[in-house]
Amino acid sequence: MMMMMSRPTLPSPWPFVIVLLVIMVVMPLAKIVVEGCLASDREALLDFKACLNEPYLGIFSTWLGDDCCRNWYGISCDPTNHRVADINLRGESEDPIFLRAGRSGRMTGSISPSICKLDRLTALIIADWKGISGEIPGCITSSLPSLRVLDLVGNRLSGRIPPDIGNLRKATVLNLADNDLSGEIPASIVQMSSLMHLDLRNNRISGQIPSDIGKLTMLSRALLGRNQIMGLIPSSIATIYRLADLDLSMNKISGWIPEQLGKMPVLSTLNLDCNSIGGQIPESLLSNTGLGILNLSRNGLEGSIPDVFGPKTYFMALDLSYNSLKGKIPTTLLGANYIGHLDLSHNHLCGPIPIGEPFEHLEASSFDYNDCLCGNPLRTC
Repeated sequence: MMMMMSRPTLPSPWPFVIVLLVIMVVMPLAKIVVEGCLASDREALLDFKACLNEPYLGIFSTWLGDDCCRNWYGISCDPTNHRVADINLRGESEDPIFLRAGRSGRMTGSISPSICKLDRLTALIIADWKGISGEIPGCITSSLPSLRVLDLVGNRLSGRIPPDIGNLRKATVLNLADNDLSGEIPASIVQMSSLMHLDLRNNRISGQIPSDIGKLTMLSRALLGRNQIMGLIPSSIATIYRLADLDLSMNKISGWIPEQLGKMPVLSTLNLDCNSIGGQIPESLLSNTGLGILNLSRNGLEGSIPDVFGPKTYFMALDLSYNSLKGKIPTTLLGANYIGHLDLSHNHLCGPIPIGEPFEHLEASSFDYNDCLCGNPLRTC
């Protein structure tokens, strides 16, 4: 007698149907969440806002609703993941909200560490508000690894630059100018391998420039003027091939001018005025045909002015005033392509002023207070 084989039991289709229905319901909801502002980003922005007061323009009145990626003034999000990517709040702007108010903005308060919860931030610009005080949150350097722009210019920030600022390896812009920062330039700054624009002007920064600043190979502008920086000009600066603008003016820098500075291929502006630099002017500086603005005034430079000018010389401004330079005015200046502003006053120069351009368009103030210069526009020889 043959045994009847049992027919296999097929699984019920209902679990699959239920799963399919759940997917159909959940996916649109997930899309809504992804396309909106992440709740934690929104809370971080509101905590940031709570530490600030902007009474004139009402920019924070736009920070309403659950979606901080939509119509929140100064906030931009990454379209792929809808995380907050940029904060761009400038107190001086041509935005319609400023034009309607007919004034620049003024904001008080401080920068909340809650900003560090926005861990996908690529640009943090809180600039030109005049009244924001407190310190730069130290967590910025450890919690915002994607930051490319840190611009806090024109506030009243105090304290030190975070010592581990070098962690911001992707940053191309570091602008902390026009604040009240103190302390030294952190040694770690040379680790900011992508840095192109460095502006620390008009603070109370002291100490020395890191000797290995030449490691910042991408740097095109280094603006450190109007601080209390001491010590020598590091010769490694001259190895920064792309450096076009170097401002070390109004500091306490001593020593001499490295000869290598005059051999930099793209350097166009060099401001070393109002320091305690001595020694002689390197010939390479005055013979560098790419250097268009050179200000060495108010130092302790000695010796004669190198007689190295030529038909490719093109100075929009050349200021050697308030030094201890001696000897005659170089006659090779007559063969220069162009000399716009020239100031040789307050030195110990002597002899006749050369006749011809650029001297014919210069006033007496360019030559005053020397030992025995003569000729037009001064007294006759």
